[in-house]
Amino acid sequence: MQPTVRLVRPATHEDVDAVAALAALRRHDYEAHQPRFWRQAEDAVERHTAYLHGLVDEPDHIFLVSVDETRVSGFVIGRLVPAPPVYRPDGLTCLVDDFAVESPDAWQVLGPMLLRDVSRAAGARDAGQVVVVSGRHDQPKRRALEAAGLVPATEWWIASIDSVDG
Repeated sequence: MQPTVRLVRPATHEDVDAVAALAALRRHDYEAHQPRFWRQAEDAVERHTAYLHGLVDEPDHIFLVSVDETRVSGFVIGRLVPAPPVYRPDGLTCLVDDFAVESPDAWQVLGPMLLRDVSRAAGARDAGQVVVVSGRHDQPKRRALEAAGLVPATEWWIASIDSVDG
């Protein structure tokens, strides 16, 4: 079932608990696919909730939620950062790390919608590119990113320090 989205708007403090719950579901899924990198802290929800409250009014962040008649159905958080000095993306970078929707099926509608709005807001604040983090296993999210016009640029590879041969 596709979500019925009424609007995408800036997040408020009243949205934070719902956003933290969506993020917790995503972390649980990601941890199952890569338990070393995505291992959750025991108090992850409490820490993330406090962090999110701090972002609601943070000037270098764009924190948006998608809402329907009764609930928050997705969210995206973009942080405006300068690119490394050896690159020139023509403005700031909008780095999107926290980005989740209510279900895998919701990505095809909500993902591109949230990306469009965070990108527009970032562009209005002198950003030249958006960079979105996604787990390699997260095919619904990856399809949404592709549908929104994004392309893969890099991958992160990990290992425990003592397991690297050299």
